[in-house]
Amino acid sequence: MPVDIFEFPVRVYYEDTDAGGVVFYANYLRFMERARTEWLRARGFEQDRLRDEQGVLFAVRRAEVDYLKPARFNDRLLVSAVVVERKRASFSFEQETRREADGEILCRGRVKVVCVDAERFLPAAFPAAIKELLSDAE
Repeated sequence: MPVDIFEFPVRVYYEDTDAGGVVFYANYLRFMERARTEWLRARGFEQDRLRDEQGVLFAVRRAEVDYLKPARFNDRLLVSAVVVERKRASFSFEQETRREADGEILCRGRVKVVCVDAERFLPAAFPAAIKELLSDAE
């Protein structure tokens, strides 16, 4: 089973940090969201087009995060996204945030994303093209 690891670079800006000069914990979730969005975009899918043309949205259902070491202002990070589970209307990613300079893992997370009908916000099966993409990622 091939593993499809996607990495997205992020630079830590001053606005990402707290009073202690380290990345505010909730911002790691933002970095992970960007990596998942870019993972999808790199495979030819734009979320606004999925909403407009397929009538579906993606929403986070669950997030579990372990904070291991701090990232600081101006650090260059790599945020990974790997699909580890797929169901009819959901998929889960394992994600890591590493410091680019030394590869040290700063944060790990597992995020479950659900596909929902854009109008009713109820679970919806993935469109065929997304289903195929997720099958290839497993």
